[in-house]
Amino acid sequence: MKALRLNAWKSEPVLEEVPRPEPGPGEVVVQVGAAGACHSDLHLMHDFEAGALPWSPPFTLGHENAGWVHAIGTGTRGVELGQPVAVVGAWGCGTCRHCLDGLETYCERPDLAPVPGGGGGLGLDGGMAEYMLVPAARHLVPLPDGLDVVHAAPLTDAGLTPYHAVRRSGHKLGPTATAVVIGVGGLGHMAVQILRATTGARVVAVDPRGTARDLAGRYGADLSLSPGPDLVQEIREFTGGIGADLVIDCVGSDDTLAAAAACARQLGDITIVGIAGGTLPVSFFGVPYEVSVQTTYWGNRRELVEVLDLASRGLLTAATSLYTLDDAAMAYQDLAHGSVDGRAVVIPTDSYQP
Repeated sequence: MKALRLNAWKSEPVLEEVPRPEPGPGEVVVQVGAAGACHSDLHLMHDFEAGALPWSPPFTLGHENAGWVHAIGTGTRGVELGQPVAVVGAWGCGTCRHCLDGLETYCERPDLAPVPGGGGGLGLDGGMAEYMLVPAARHLVPLPDGLDVVHAAPLTDAGLTPYHAVRRSGHKLGPTATAVVIGVGGLGHMAVQILRATTGARVVAVDPRGTARDLAGRYGADLSLSPGPDLVQEIREFTGGIGADLVIDCVGSDDTLAAAAACARQLGDITIVGIAGGTLPVSFFGVPYEVSVQTTYWGNRRELVEVLDLASRGLLTAATSLYTLDDAAMAYQDLAHGSVDGRAVVIPTDSYQP
């Protein structure tokens, strides 16, 4: 079968022929219907050095996946052949306290996990292929009625990650609150919709691209702004001078983090989602009083069930640009050039069932 492989750090992915996976005991093979191309994959290709992560190439890219159950290993329960499913991306040990609570992103026994801190497309073979091996049925979520695999795939990260970020600050996001989303790309345009669907807060979207700001407006942002010297003042004017209750930074650069700290309200939250590598100095006078600064990694299975349910009811929709598996490398090139609005989604040609 065909698969888009990352064979070494500091390299471009290559489309290769690899053996089709076969399931062992407890495992499931998914026929991939769609796989999202995530901006974090660009960091895997271009920024990481050997030893920076607890796993390394070669592996098949693609950590946002949905498809159909194709083969089931002995002893596997809870899924049926042909069933449409979304794949939960982070694969923990399944036995530590966090994993038993459903928080496999924060597995405390990575030495017992299939790959430490990763999963399919992150150290192990992902979904930029015709078929994908999933190590346990608990990593699969059946799709609700009315949601197809192409629309479900990007929700497994681009929807789930901002959903987790919004959910943890939900108690601060009543009708008088304001939330700011910095970077309205694959994750950010979903964050705007999630805020609109699940909170009463007003939403401010920030992005240098006019097309991204327009997209945010169509999905419910109350105000869309371009970064620049007037950004913080504009946000503070919009909030009556008090600042934002939540800032979700989907970029994570020095500039965006500085802007987040400058426009946050006292007792507010700054949640860093983007991995651009910036830093935010924290000192007594460096951030507003009692502002909480946190990073998040993905979301959990229960939250993915909720995201998929919202999407099945038409409350969340990933804007997608579709590519065939043969053109998957081009999807990443377009993503790197900033020419993708929303999410690039790769559809393995032989497995698509419209």
